[in-house]
Amino acid sequence: MKFRAFNRFLGILLSFFLFSCASDLDFNQVNDVKIEPVIVTNLAYFDVLANQFVTNGAEQNVIFDAPTVDVFNGSFFRQRLKKVEIFFEMENTINRGYSVDLVFLDRNNQPVHAINLAIPPYSGKVNKVTKTEVFENTQLDVLKRTTRIAFTMTMLPGAALSESSTGSLKLRSGVTAYLVVE
Repeated sequence: MKFRAFNRFLGILLSFFLFSCASDLDFNQVNDVKIEPVIVTNLAYFDVLANQFVTNGAEQNVIFDAPTVDVFNGSFFRQRLKKVEIFFEMENTINRGYSVDLVFLDRNNQPVHAINLAIPPYSGKVNKVTKTEVFENTQLDVLKRTTRIAFTMTMLPGAALSESSTGSLKLRSGVTAYLVVE
């Protein structure tokens, strides 16, 4: 009895697969696929202590660094990049103001774009400055030519710093890249 029930079930299942309806598959639809991923990543970070602006008892008014950031000029990004947003956040806990210049350089070390952040001195409460730079259309072409970003921190006039001064100047930055993959 159980054997007959199993055979009947197997016959119904088999006839379902043999006589079911199916439409023709169009494998050319894969050519119409458009994916628009968004990539979020860190760009740069630094934390400069107040006493790093003092060398052998003398204030150093300027600190400079120019890391390589040539990720945007690779062929993958050049072809698929639609828009980029770069977010900068500066936090100052030093009792001096700063001017921070970010200069985007091409492979010949020629400036192609610049951003300035004015950072007020610390006065005992949260002191954050934020800026978002958006690169689209022709500005995106400028970003694609960038291979390095020069960071120049210039200390503004104010109370003297010493090797025992406290506080720091922090930069956090991130990139949101919008791609189109077809």
